[in-house]
Amino acid sequence: MTETNCTTVTEFILLGLSDVPELRVLLFLVFLLIYGVTVLANLGMVALIQVSSQLHTPMYFFLSHLSLVDFCYSSIIVPKMLANIFTKDKAISFQGCMAQLYLFCTYAITEVFLLAVMAYDRFVAICNPLLYMVIMSQKLCAGLVSGCYLLASVCALIHLCLTLEIPLYSSNVINHFFCDLPPLLNLACSDVTVNELLLFILVNFNEVFTITIILTSYVFILITILKMRSAEGRRKAFSTCASHLTAIVVFHGTILFIYCQPSSGTSLDIDKVTTVFYTVVIPMLNPLIYSLRNKDVKEALRKVVDSKILSFILT
Repeated sequence: MTETNCTTVTEFILLGLSDVPELRVLLFLVFLLIYGVTVLANLGMVALIQVSSQLHTPMYFFLSHLSLVDFCYSSIIVPKMLANIFTKDKAISFQGCMAQLYLFCTYAITEVFLLAVMAYDRFVAICNPLLYMVIMSQKLCAGLVSGCYLLASVCALIHLCLTLEIPLYSSNVINHFFCDLPPLLNLACSDVTVNELLLFILVNFNEVFTITIILTSYVFILITILKMRSAEGRRKAFSTCASHLTAIVVFHGTILFIYCQPSSGTSLDIDKVTTVFYTVVIPMLNPLIYSLRNKDVKEALRKVVDSKILSFILT
């Protein structure tokens, strides 16, 4: 790219999802509702797991971190997106854009690893039920979660450092609703082949690595379930895994569509619409999927509500 119109950038302009004035109110109300449910459902799930002793198991320990991650990376994006729907000044500072990029990458990649860890947890629980609490000790669970955050932070830091090396941009207008990496690279005046190649390699490696863990775990889970003599046992095992598989398919499907392809594979407008699903919709769906399909969660919630009502009556 020629550097005729290339300049240094101190701020970026986020175009958002749509520039049609008639859609502003509808978009604002829809995304405000989704974000409200996201905050209440995810923080509610974290709080419920903390206060309910029956949910103090490895499975729900991982689920609490999944809910926390969903809340965090949705909160990094949606409030700014909502503010930009009605404001004329859609600017975000260069530092703010880089911070948003780094935090989003960190939490999104953390979720990728967490889903793999949760698959391994289900493998141990179903294939080795008698040794489950021994194998999935508090130390191992804490180490697995810490590893997810650490690996994600390193990957995000690599992307951030390479992005900070870009000296000039052809424009400061980003055709997106947040500072995502692909649209930023499209604005770069310098050669970003290394950035694009590393993005492609890291995302594909993380996807292949985690999906391999997930598929391997569920192959052994399926074999174990088919060997069960009890129909009730098979039904309970399938029910336990259904929520996790649903979350995996939806999340990994959008990640693969957007990032695991050459940069010229799809238009930014298509990527922008698809990105809405895993940045806005999926963080809302995950706690609902796990709570609505999980008897333990519903039972724990009922006990907490009943105890609060009883406490209120007694006082």
